[in-house]
Formats: sequence, structure tokens, C-alpha cells
Amino acid sequence: MKSNGRHEVVVITGASAGLGRAIAQEFARQGARIGLLARGEQGLLGAQHDVEHLGGRALAIPTDVSDPTQIEAAAEQIEKEFGPIDVWVNNAMVTVFAPFDQITPDEFKRVTEVTYLGYVYGTMTALHRMLPRDRGVIVQVGSALADRSIPLQSAYCGAKHAIEGFTDSIRSELIHKRSRVRITMVQMPAMNTPQFRLSRSKLPNKAQPVPPIFQPEVGARAVVHAAHHTPREMWIGAPTVKAIVGGFFIPGLLDRLLAKKAYSGQQIDEPRDPNRPDNLFEPVPGDHGAHGPYDERSSSYSAQAWASRHPVAAAAAVMGTAILGAYAIGTALGSNGSRERRRRPARSAARRTLAMLRQ
Repeated sequence: MKSNGRHEVVVITGASAGLGRAIAQEFARQGARIGLLARGEQGLLGAQHDVEHLGGRALAIPTDVSDPTQIEAAAEQIEKEFGPIDVWVNNAMVTVFAPFDQITPDEFKRVTEVTYLGYVYGTMTALHRMLPRDRGVIVQVGSALADRSIPLQSAYCGAKHAIEGFTDSIRSELIHKRSRVRITMVQMPAMNTPQFRLSRSKLPNKAQPVPPIFQPEVGARAVVHAAHHTPREMWIGAPTVKAIVGGFFIPGLLDRLLAKKAYSGQQIDEPRDPNRPDNLFEPVPGDHGAHGPYDERSSSYSAQAWASRHPVAAAAAVMGTAILGAYAIGTALGSNGSRERRRRPARSAARRTLAMLRQ
């Protein structure tokens, strides 16, 4: 996609693997110029190859988003190479799978610095450039866990809640300024990314996303849509909708259900290797790609996500289904009447259908 007659310039943090890698691929299909930010150099080079193979151009910049000076330097380099940044996607994250009483202060701090403050610093850097131009979009990659926390991921859940809070504040400030800069948040479901084999874990068994699981491309399509249509917020996948709505209406019940099911739900029946490296403080060497180890259990499509991207078509489909269903009911009810009523024109059945829908 082109912006003002030129190729769109996009920055993606956490772009070397997982959802960030899939987002880079999705923007590349539209010919974007992409700044790829992450710590792992091998993964960044793999992401750069993906982007250029798909028709985009990429600049891979090793960056630790917990350091605002590194983010600022990366942004300067990207604008020097590609021009003004149009879209900034905050996506980088780390986590620790463990009960809270087994997490050290340094571990909790590190998750917060990357997963929360990395978004803060990225947003600051983006706004520093976008506000004077009065244009640009910031996409915050969120999670259902931003609204409904689960056990064994207290640091990650806390960071995602914090992202939502500061994003809401900034949105109001932009409205007050009458700025044309937009900020949007995309709440993701459980996805099949490499984080479950790279993140630090103190669980007895291997970690997994809480089923049902979606492939990262589902989330990537949503991020690109959000960047170009700027809804206030998007909820991706029926499980995300259920978690957020359920957390609003029945939080106490969910507390108990999660206490009962979320421990086993975040693990598979295979022991964890206590000697494997993790990416909390340093990247794990190698190119880990977009997908995790659960391809066979993951869905590449979400009807709810499609509806979020196509609300008019979805509403029309629902209305059409309702009308057809009501028409069928009306026809069936009419068949019990006299022979004369059965011979009435089709528009009479339509009138009955509309009357039923109005009730």
C-alpha cells in the first residue's frame, strides 16, 4: 500500500519471530518499507529475507526495546533510509511462566521493562515524529489478558493491562489536541508462536497457549487492518470476546474457573527441559520463524476476526440469515392456514417476516 503516493513505512518491534514476524510478512505483501526491530540478529535477517521475498523492503536493526535510546536511534535510521514513518507497531514481549511467589524481582522487572515500557518508549518515539506531521498510526498489540488475567503469567498480564491503561490516556490526549494521529489496540487470542519454547518457565511441564489456538497470521491480518482503518480497539477470536465480556459480567466466577483449569490448560503432558535457554534477558540464538510447535492444533481462520475486519458484510450476513430464518418460520406457520392464505403472493410472507423482526 502507498501513502501519499509513496510506499508505506512501517516499524515493527519484536519482528524477528512469532506474531511480529507474521505482521512483517503481511505488510510486505502490500509492498511496505519495514523497519524490523528485535534483539536476535539471526531472526531479524530471516525476517528481512521474508519481507524482500514477498515484495517489500526491510531494514533489520538489532534493538532492545527496554532501552529508549536504542529505539530512538532505530527510528532515525529507518526514516533516513525509507522516509517518514506511517505506522508504528508495538509488539515486542517476554514473559515468565511461573506462580507469582516463584518469580524474582529481577524477572518481574524485566518482563515489565520489555512488555510494557517497550510499548511506552516506542509510542513516545513514534509520537515525537508523527505529531508535528499531524499524521500516522500507532498499533498496540494487546491480548485478551489485557482485560482478563490468568494465573501463572502475572508479570505479562500486568504489563498488558498497563498498555491498555496508558493507551486510553493517550487516545484522549490526541482527541483533545484534535490530532489526526491515531492509536489503536488489537486484543489477541492464544496463538501458536515460538514464545512457548523460548520464554522462561518454572512449570513442571512444557508450556502451551490456552486452547483454542490460532496461527499468528490471524493476528497479523488484524494488525494490518487496524493500521489502515484505525478502530478504537479490535477483539480477535471468539475466545478473546468471551474472556473480555466474561471478565466484565462474571469476574468472580472466572477467577474460580481459571484457578481450577488454567494451570493444566497452560501445560502439555511432557516434562520441561530445565536446561534449555530462554529469551528473558538475552535472545536465544537462531531463526525461530513465525510459528510455534502447535501447528496441528492451530486454526488459520477465525470467523470472529473476519467479522471484525468486515463489520458491514458481517452485519448484512447476520441480517440476511435472520430474514431467511424468519421467512422460513413465517412460511411454515402460514402453511397451517387455509388454501387461500397459502396462495398469497410472496410479498405477504415478507410483510409477516418484517413484522416479526420489529417485535
